[in-house]
Amino acid sequence: MTAISTLSDRHNRHRVSCIICAFNEAPRIGAVLAVASAHPLLGEVIVVDDGSTDGTAEVVKRFPSVRLIQCEVNRGKSAAMAVGIAAAQNELLMLLDADLKGLAAEHVTALAAPVLSGAADVSLSLRQNSLLLFRAIGLDFVSGERVVRKELLSEALKEIHRLPRFGIEVFMNHLIIARRLSIAVTHWPKVTQARKTEKLGYWKGIRAEWRMIADLLKVTYPLALLSQTCHLFALRVDHAGHAPFSVRIRRPRDTAA
Repeated sequence: MTAISTLSDRHNRHRVSCIICAFNEAPRIGAVLAVASAHPLLGEVIVVDDGSTDGTAEVVKRFPSVRLIQCEVNRGKSAAMAVGIAAAQNELLMLLDADLKGLAAEHVTALAAPVLSGAADVSLSLRQNSLLLFRAIGLDFVSGERVVRKELLSEALKEIHRLPRFGIEVFMNHLIIARRLSIAVTHWPKVTQARKTEKLGYWKGIRAEWRMIADLLKVTYPLALLSQTCHLFALRVDHAGHAPFSVRIRRPRDTAA
């Protein structure tokens, strides 16, 4: 039996809903949907169009199997994610950004595998163009590509709706740390994410990047972000296809030997 067949068997018991939040991603989202909509491990694909003013919705409609939810007003990724979580029908969620480049079926499989196999509770991606620091330590704590249980987020939908526009990943980290969920980091060496400077032009992109950073700091303080990264790293587990460790932080229970 092949690895994909084994994962498909587990997928039948633990179906996966894929949620993609998008705002003005018409030039990019089609490539992501071409992979996600055809992937055998994804039981449904939901796109939440967060008030786009370009042709994002029209691109999504080219994929009949994809469920499109259109928000009239742009409220940011956090609120859009809450809408997608509420709509998802399966117990596992795969969260993908709409602006990924180079995404292929094997990347989706690799991201899902640690959770479907029971090797980890949560899976995160480490992209080729993640920040150098994140690639050095082998963990991108604001990665937008994750596999989590719906239960983890559905219990906090009211809080997610009240988050800053781009606070969802940091908030999710709080929940993961509080429950001490094991984390698998999957290396995506050929996948990148379009930068805001590429989408909006240099100066508009820089301002948008700073607004994102400001949103992160509204959810938690700078020193808390460092502490959060250390906690997440301590919850990380080895698994097949994992991103290589460059730094190791021993878990408290490991020091008892």
